[in-house]
Amino acid sequence: MNTPMTPALLLLTDSRLPAGGHAHSGGAERAVASGAVHDVPTLRSFLRGRLHTAGLVATALTAAACAEAAATPTVPAPDSASDLAMPNAVPDRTAPDRTAPDRTGPDRTGPDWALLDAEADARTAAPAQREASRTQGRLLLRVARRVWPSPVLDRLALDVPNPHHPIALGAAAHAAGATPEEAALAAAYQAISGPATAAVRLLGLDPVAVHALLAELTPDLTAVAAQACLSTAACGLDPASGPDPTSHWASRWGALPAHSAPGLDLLAEQHARAEVRLFVS
Repeated sequence: MNTPMTPALLLLTDSRLPAGGHAHSGGAERAVASGAVHDVPTLRSFLRGRLHTAGLVATALTAAACAEAAATPTVPAPDSASDLAMPNAVPDRTAPDRTAPDRTGPDRTGPDWALLDAEADARTAAPAQREASRTQGRLLLRVARRVWPSPVLDRLALDVPNPHHPIALGAAAHAAGATPEEAALAAAYQAISGPATAAVRLLGLDPVAVHALLAELTPDLTAVAAQACLSTAACGLDPASGPDPTSHWASRWGALPAHSAPGLDLLAEQHARAEVRLFVS
């Protein structure tokens, strides 16, 4: 991680990117409502716990998506596909597209998006979390296809119109010229920056104190990103040489983290049923 950072990474992690990330609190709103988060020290515990559980899983999936895109040649998607001709018209659905053509298997002509997206689905236990992830993924994919046009993003939109957010983020990072290591850092940062900003709005916390907290968590960000990249490498992905031919395509993602966060799952389900809320999730 000592190479110069790809400038586009700043755009991907900017909360002003019009991909809807500002509308999600990552569980912070319900944590505040329950009293679990009420000041900077309790926010520190919440963010650190989120980063090392759900954040690690999302970071590893993002790095894997970026590495998969880099390591696997992508055949341009058909120009006649309506989704590809109109980047703004990615279907507005939160469920995966069950009618998409089967592009999994050893003879696929591009990244195995459907299988990797299914791995994200299996690692996201709460239905509310899955819906929020796919909503953010769909919006990010739509924006990324306009900002960084790429056959990789077109293929993802065709294979999985409503991808989980980490899958869309990893593919977008590759299209923007970022490495898997950089994509991992972006995902780890987003795992805590969004909830931190939400806490400032919800509790009226001192924004300087909260940003100091984010700076304090920098070593955690680096450690989580490094752990995520190690798990990706263990799956046989090497952008320089392509997928490991000895790694069976149906089981190659087994080394990715599958940490659970039951507390975050419960908060997500409670939030989805709340009558009054400021954030979508």
